[in-house]
Amino acid sequence: MELADLSAVDAVAMFRSGAVSPVEMLDAVLSRVDRCEPVLRATYSLDAEGARAAAKAAEQRWRRQEPVGALDGVPVTIKENVATKGTPVPLGTAATELVPADADGPAAARLREEGAVIIAKTTMPDYGMLSSGLSSFHATARNPWDTSKGPGGSSAGAGAAGAAGYGPLHVGTDIGGSIRLPAGWCALVGLKPTFGRVPVDPPYPGRVVGPMTRTAKDAALMMSVLSKPDSRDHLSLPPQELDWRCPPVYPRGLRIGLQLDAGVGLPVHPEIAAAVTEAARAFEAAGAAVEPIEPIITREMLDGLNDFWRTRFWSDFERMPLERREKVLPYIREWVESGADLSGVAVYRGYSQMDAMAVAAERALRPFDYVLSPVSPVPAFAAELPSPTNDPLAPFEHIGFTVPYNMSGQPAVSVNCGFTSDGLPIGLQIAGHRFNDAGVLGLVRTYERIRPAQPDWPKL
Repeated sequence: MELADLSAVDAVAMFRSGAVSPVEMLDAVLSRVDRCEPVLRATYSLDAEGARAAAKAAEQRWRRQEPVGALDGVPVTIKENVATKGTPVPLGTAATELVPADADGPAAARLREEGAVIIAKTTMPDYGMLSSGLSSFHATARNPWDTSKGPGGSSAGAGAAGAAGYGPLHVGTDIGGSIRLPAGWCALVGLKPTFGRVPVDPPYPGRVVGPMTRTAKDAALMMSVLSKPDSRDHLSLPPQELDWRCPPVYPRGLRIGLQLDAGVGLPVHPEIAAAVTEAARAFEAAGAAVEPIEPIITREMLDGLNDFWRTRFWSDFERMPLERREKVLPYIREWVESGADLSGVAVYRGYSQMDAMAVAAERALRPFDYVLSPVSPVPAFAAELPSPTNDPLAPFEHIGFTVPYNMSGQPAVSVNCGFTSDGLPIGLQIAGHRFNDAGVLGLVRTYERIRPAQPDWPKL
């Protein structure tokens, strides 16, 4: 195995034993980035010099057996909408005025405190409102499994970086599926934690920060750091000591729901339905009781959310100077402007659908320990497209499985469960009850053991 492909758990063990140094691992990761980045375009503000200084400091600490924290010397990338001190936060759009951030956001601060080596920020689409790597500011990100496809979004660069081996740990954000969708399309483990589990600045209903990794153990290790408190998030949960070792959750005796119909949006691709069904059978063979469940959300819920989100963006967009508006990706501009004339009543009804989704998701999960579903109804799509529909008036037809858990605050994770006949990854979503983040990762650990053998990671 190349050093760039080491898991974080294995890297820490090898740093401790002296078998590998943080500098050696970083050099391998930067070499991988140099080789792949001309095609993948996953990074923003790559800081090789700063990363080398951090890795050398970590190397000295490990020689003294005095690591500063759980991730000392481990390479990490951070999505560009999570602030890092001194780096502008463009939010994926050329319309942003570039001003260096005056402080690390909560996730970046916790990672630095634990010794992680930040090598780069990762790219995203305009305002994080696309499930693609298309951006008016960044070059178009591409999927390492098939570079004609996008990695998904909005944590687009993080998905591509994780699959390509730009180190083991990647920070994403998710308000409708933006961790789980690229994780699913890039064969990663991507956790949308319980709302409030990981502090966010600024906080907003449904928005979370979470890990994107190749294994559940690495996601758990990262969560042990990201979940530490930060007073800037007034919506965050009280600090809680959880067992972030996330031991495997064994299926025997579990009740697991199986959802194959989102109830709204694009139909599920037959190969995706087959792969998710096969995953459910694997849990059943291991002793779980698996039962089909009905769709969770409705057309009224998804359209109402679209109304509210368009108006929320329009409230900022209309105050922007015309020359800045014109820099926004045309697809996003058309989507935002389509909400300009919605009435106050329509917007309120749209906002109320967030709560309706939350109630529906909680009710659906209540009889079960976990619920399985596809992450997305469709596989990765062309890198040049902003969304699977390519229609700004129907932009969310692919998030019917993911968005309910943003609104309910329940943890949900993506894990690879197979590949299409074209070799594209298929994501299985596992959702659990609020606060049971360790449980969903534990069930992923079990699934990693019982699923079919995985192919090698793509090499460019």
